[in-house]
Amino acid sequence: MPIGLIALALGGFGIGLTEFVIMGLLPEVAADFAVSEASAGWLISGYALAVVVGALLLTAAVTRFERKPVLAVLMVLFIAGNLVSATAPDYTLMMVGRIIAALAHGAFFGIGAVVAASMVGPTKKAGAIAIMFTGLTAANVLGVPFGTMLGQAAGWRSTFWAIAGIGVLALAGILALVPKTGAAETAPGGLRGELKAFRSGQVWLSIFVTILGYGGMFGAFTYIAFTLTEVSGFSAATVPWLLILFGVGLFIGNTVGGKAADRNVDRTLLVVLAALVVVLVVFALTAASQPMTIASMVLLGGFGFATVPGLQMRVMKYADAAPTLASGANIGAFNVGNALGAWLGGVTITAGLGYTAPIWAGAITTLLGSGVMAFAAGAARRGRNDDAGLAVPDAVGPDAVELQRL
Repeated sequence: MPIGLIALALGGFGIGLTEFVIMGLLPEVAADFAVSEASAGWLISGYALAVVVGALLLTAAVTRFERKPVLAVLMVLFIAGNLVSATAPDYTLMMVGRIIAALAHGAFFGIGAVVAASMVGPTKKAGAIAIMFTGLTAANVLGVPFGTMLGQAAGWRSTFWAIAGIGVLALAGILALVPKTGAAETAPGGLRGELKAFRSGQVWLSIFVTILGYGGMFGAFTYIAFTLTEVSGFSAATVPWLLILFGVGLFIGNTVGGKAADRNVDRTLLVVLAALVVVLVVFALTAASQPMTIASMVLLGGFGFATVPGLQMRVMKYADAAPTLASGANIGAFNVGNALGAWLGGVTITAGLGYTAPIWAGAITTLLGSGVMAFAAGAARRGRNDDAGLAVPDAVGPDAVELQRL
C-alpha cells in the first residue's frame, strides 16, 4: 500500500469529523450563540450545500494545476475554516467558517480520489479509493463520539481546535508522503477537456445512481435517533453507542466494497444496492425489535457505504481521459443525495407517517437507484457488445482511454 494513501485518509478523517461532529454539539452551539435549534441546524445544511459548490466550482478552477499542491492548498483552506469556527464570536462568522471548510471538502475528495487511484495499478484503484475513504468512516466510528465528548467536557470550540490540529497533520503528510507522480496529467484543453467527460451518458447515469442509492441510505440515517428512541425503545444515552455500530458497518462495507469493485464495478453495485433495499425494508418492518434494530444498524452502514468506492470508481472509469471534474461532481452528488434523502424523510415525518417512514422512503429511493444502475449496466454491456462508444472496459488505465475512442 502506498504510504501516501495514509495522508489522504488522515485528511478524510479530519473532513469527515468536521462535517458530522457538529450534529452532537448543536445544543451547545445554539446556546452559546443564543439561536434556535433550527437556526443552528443550518450549520449542517449550509455545510452540505457548500460542499456541492466546492466540488464543482473549486474543482473546475484547479484542473490546470498539479494535484499534489492543490490538495495541500485545499487542506490549508480546511484548517482556516475550522480556525474561524473555533474562534467565531457570533453565529454569522461560525457559518462563514463552516462554508470555508466545506468548500475544501468536495474538491479534496474529488481530486484525492483521482490521486489515490493513480498511486496503484489498474486492478487496485477502487481499493485505493476505499483506503482514502477509510478516514471518513473512521471519523464516524471514533472521531464523532470522542469529538462530541471533548466538546461537551471542554466546550464545543475545543473540538474545532482539535480538528484544525488534525488538518495540520494531514497537510504535513500530504507534503511529505504524496508523490508528485501520483498526479496524472490533466485532460487536454484544461477545463474544456474535463467538461468533455460529461458528454458520456454513463457518467450521468453514475451520478444519478450516486444521488438515489446513497441518498436513500442517508435519508434513513438522518432521523435514526428518533427511530431508535421512539420506535425501538432505546434510551437517548444509548444512541451514541448504537451509532458506533453503524460506523463499524461503514468501515467494513467501505473495505469490502472497494475490493469487490476492483473485480467488477457494475456487478458489485447491482448486488450491494439490491441488498441495501432489503436491509432498509427489513429494518422498517422490525424496528420495534431491539436485537433486529442492532443488526440492521450494522448492515445499513455496511451495505450503505459499500456503494461508495464503486460509485466513485464508476464515474472515474467512464470519464477516464478527464476524471478530475467528474470525480468532484460525484462528490457533490453524494451531498445532493444527502439533502434529498433528508428532505424526503422530513416530509414523511411531517405528514404524520411515523418514525419508520424515513426508512421506507430510503428503501424506495434506493430501489430507484437500483433501477438506474441496472439500466446503466445493461447499456454498458450492449455498448461493449456493439463496439459502441458509451462503455469502456472494466480495466482503467491508458488502454482504456484508447478503447474508449473506438
